[in-house]
Amino acid sequence: MLTLEKANVQLDGFALSADLQVAQGSFVAVLGPSGAGKSTLLGAIAGFQDLTSGRITWGGRDITDTHPSMRPVSMIFQDNNLFPHLTVAQNVGLGLRTDLRLSSDDKRRVDQALARVGLQGLSDRNPGQLSGGQIARVALARVLLRAKPILLLDEPFGALGPALKSEMLALVRALAQETDATVLMVSHEPKDASAIADQVILVADGIAHAPRATQDIFDDPPAALVTYLG
Repeated sequence: MLTLEKANVQLDGFALSADLQVAQGSFVAVLGPSGAGKSTLLGAIAGFQDLTSGRITWGGRDITDTHPSMRPVSMIFQDNNLFPHLTVAQNVGLGLRTDLRLSSDDKRRVDQALARVGLQGLSDRNPGQLSGGQIARVALARVLLRAKPILLLDEPFGALGPALKSEMLALVRALAQETDATVLMVSHEPKDASAIADQVILVADGIAHAPRATQDIFDDPPAALVTYLG
């Protein structure tokens, strides 16, 4: 269970509060207007944004003051955070060792991760030689190797076309189910949430609301969601 207990973030006049729980293995869409604090919420969970009060726990263990590198979290950003001077295999290998001193077993695991996301034969290419969809798959392969129980997605597929985005979301869903990962995915597209998420966290008016079942929240939307959807 991921728990944000009376958690608060304050940034230059902006404030966000969250008092909620996310069950292990859930796939949760994070929806809300631009600037509402969706990325801030993920940043706080990942440890990139300090809390001003409250705490964050995972499985009952307090991780509020845990360094980001030591948290049970992997995060994929909008730009997928690949290093252009490294090959596909090296970018993925960073999920195992940041110094890239990979053993033969490590290299085998990298190859397996690339095969799992459909990138066989591309290990020696650089990111600049890849399509947008392939770049997203490299980022997924890296987090697959990290094997962290919480996966945070900050709109990594926003620049992809509808068909390719649907394909990538389905792949994320499949990988999450295989590993029992807990996924929080920021999105501006309610239809993506409807298609793939079990629950929705609505972020609006300075509050990250507790998750609600996806079908329920769209069948009986709160006022803030109605305003957002127009």
